[in-house]
Amino acid sequence: MSSGTQARNATDSRSAGALARTCSCCLLIAGDRARTGVSNVYCGRGPRAPLRSIEMSLANTRVHAKQRLSPFARKLLGEWRRLGLPEAEADVVVGVSGGADSSALLLAFEELITSGKLSLKITVAHLDHGLRKASRADARWVAQLVESLGGDFKVLVGKGNLRKPGSGERNLEQAARAARYDFFQKVAKKTSAKIVLTAHTLDDQAETILMRLLRGSAAEGLSGIPCTRHLTATSHIQLVRPLLSWAHRRDTEDYCRARKVDFRADEMNDDEAFSRVRVRKQLLPLLKSFNPKIVEALSRTAALLVEDVEALSTAANELLRNSSHDSANGNETKSPALSVDILLAAPVALRRRALRAWILGGRGDLRRLEMVHLLAVEKLLDGGRGGRVAELPGGMKV
Repeated sequence: MSSGTQARNATDSRSAGALARTCSCCLLIAGDRARTGVSNVYCGRGPRAPLRSIEMSLANTRVHAKQRLSPFARKLLGEWRRLGLPEAEADVVVGVSGGADSSALLLAFEELITSGKLSLKITVAHLDHGLRKASRADARWVAQLVESLGGDFKVLVGKGNLRKPGSGERNLEQAARAARYDFFQKVAKKTSAKIVLTAHTLDDQAETILMRLLRGSAAEGLSGIPCTRHLTATSHIQLVRPLLSWAHRRDTEDYCRARKVDFRADEMNDDEAFSRVRVRKQLLPLLKSFNPKIVEALSRTAALLVEDVEALSTAANELLRNSSHDSANGNETKSPALSVDILLAAPVALRRRALRAWILGGRGDLRRLEMVHLLAVEKLLDGGRGGRVAELPGGMKV
């Protein structure tokens, strides 16, 4: 073995050892060694156990600048440009769990940056939810993947504990999602990033639409997951899902394998106690026996509904403006008083959307608001058929 090879092996060994000595509750920073001389910050509480091999090396994961773009990276670049997102001088946060989808998204950005197609500063955000025994190993794996990419890539790892006695499936999923997006927002603010990326795919879109259809959602729900939106209602940070309109789960897995990255597997994704898993493993395969392209068909339907919802929402907002008075009229929502005659003269679809927007303006959110509450408010417009008061979730009254 040459002296140069021995030096490189020693460097790789020291790097892996430094990473293995961190615990999952630490703030892990990779890729800043050239600027700070520190690759990781160790809190002193976690075990200094060696990390199992994740079967990757710098030579395997990095893309050389002269290589042609892979089809996966080329499609991602096309979608990035279609969405009108910045190609240079931008800080971007990428949510990475360690699964195939998010790992492929990160690897594709590394390919685009290395090839000179994009010039972005990438911060990887990983939240350890504390729901599984393997979650700490996932956090270490993500940190090691980021370090293997080198350059200006860095990673911030957060720690959470969502395991609460008696929490139902939907409550647990909602709590995990809320914690994840709250962490993404904190990372974005810390790094001055205006864009946060998640790796939702066509398959995620299909599963979401079917779950909402089974719950009886209206057009807004059946329009699926948006490609872009604000991270929160009051935030200027943009949440972008650049894989949503074109990538299948099999595409992300194939790309990871092509990059020789053995992505992590979450056993909860195989637990059929969760309705989403049953939709994925039972309902979608059945629907594919009727239409092998059902995933693409559901995505097209969602895209068409988005256009319809946008048109109806514009008309409903105009109706709300025309029917609003300046005074709040003493209602607990603190929204402007509404003209009953104007609302009653409007089509039902527009009227209900206008009332929904009116409630949103008064409450600040639509949490736990269901059709039964909206119908109760609508009945107030006709005093002969309805009562005088409609109760909203949270104790508010109209």
